[in-house]
Amino acid sequence: MESKFHAFMFPWFGYGHMTAFLHLANKLAEKGHKITFLLPKKAKKQLEPLNLFPNCIFFHTITIPSVDGLPVGAETTSDIPISSGSFLASAMDRTRNQVEEAVSKGKPDLIFFDFAHWIPEIAREYGAKSVNFVTISAACVAISFVPGRSPDDLAVPPHGYPSSKVLLRGQETKCLSFLSYPFGDGTTFYERIMIGLKNCDVISIRTCKEMEGKFCDYIESQFQRKVLLTGPMLPEPDNSKPLEDKWRHWLSQFEPGSVIYCALGSQIILEKDQFQELCLGMEMSGLPFLVAVKPPKGSLKIQEALPKGFEERVKGRGVVWGGWVQQPLILAHPSIGCFVSHCGFGSMWEALVNDCQIVFIPHLGEQIFNTRLMSEELEVSVEVKREETGWFSKESLCGAVRSVMDNDSELGNLVRRNHAKWKESLVSSRLMNGYVSKFIEALQKLV
Repeated sequence: MESKFHAFMFPWFGYGHMTAFLHLANKLAEKGHKITFLLPKKAKKQLEPLNLFPNCIFFHTITIPSVDGLPVGAETTSDIPISSGSFLASAMDRTRNQVEEAVSKGKPDLIFFDFAHWIPEIAREYGAKSVNFVTISAACVAISFVPGRSPDDLAVPPHGYPSSKVLLRGQETKCLSFLSYPFGDGTTFYERIMIGLKNCDVISIRTCKEMEGKFCDYIESQFQRKVLLTGPMLPEPDNSKPLEDKWRHWLSQFEPGSVIYCALGSQIILEKDQFQELCLGMEMSGLPFLVAVKPPKGSLKIQEALPKGFEERVKGRGVVWGGWVQQPLILAHPSIGCFVSHCGFGSMWEALVNDCQIVFIPHLGEQIFNTRLMSEELEVSVEVKREETGWFSKESLCGAVRSVMDNDSELGNLVRRNHAKWKESLVSSRLMNGYVSKFIEALQKLV
């Protein structure tokens, strides 16, 4: 009989990280393994509906201490601007005693972590193995985190880096300047991630070898650590909650495959002029569209920031929404024909397993690597062209959308064919289950 293990999970307090860990927890729990999931109190309420195995996955809430600079009551990245991440990291580090106490009582076999670089020390002390669960692309890790290099070297690919296509260009190196920023007490973001990768017992990455095998091999050789792949870890379709009526009715007015859906993730807040350019690019496409982004800087509501006369001109075919939407269900709607995204790793997988065409406007370093992987290595998407300053124009956005939506476009047909092939292999339950089984087998050998 297979031995069952008890794993602790302690992800960074960002919903993209916590949900990725919880998808993995569901896969482990499905095979009968026990998971204790450490998370801030506020996050518990939002994550509980995603816990498919409450008999095996137990939420253990952590009290987030107050830190100078962190707004009162802030517990997750969605409570703060992206520039305040360091204060939240300090708060996370100051939960170490609570984590240690939970570990000493719970006696786990494994502890999964990402940003809490001190977890390997606690794991060793209590006889557990530490697993660094990477929720960004292997391509990004392979260039950003290499032993013996510093963040200043990022303009030049490291020796033996396995791709000439998944690289930063010119001004884009500035996007990774955050690696050198303080992130928590006495550590930079770069040091935090490197310490975790160097000190863990095993590295696991949410990807598959079919897509990123050469990058995973490179990471394994650089860190001299076993790299285990979980596969894409896609969430199970949640059929218990249908798409909200207002969106279902609105989308159903349009032809199949004709609507553009645009979303840039929970952390990206555009400058007002760039937000207006995005709206005008959608209008210029001539296609129906749903844009779900946060209000731009300096605006409390979306409506007050829209271009003059815009709402009147696009009435009936275009909606700009400043609140949360059910992204997986919207992407699965037959009317959606194109997904315009920032290419965060979660959105990247969601794009791949749906039928819509894919256009990316990356903003942060990791998103640029993901975009290059998708647009240049796999050729399943198109990247919106930007100026040296990072600005994208309504014309470049409209042009990218048109290039994939036009049935006579050579580029559109190429990415459509490639995307269809990848989707077919990724949604095959055989591929997903194969990765999960191998992953669990490797973990059992580890403990």
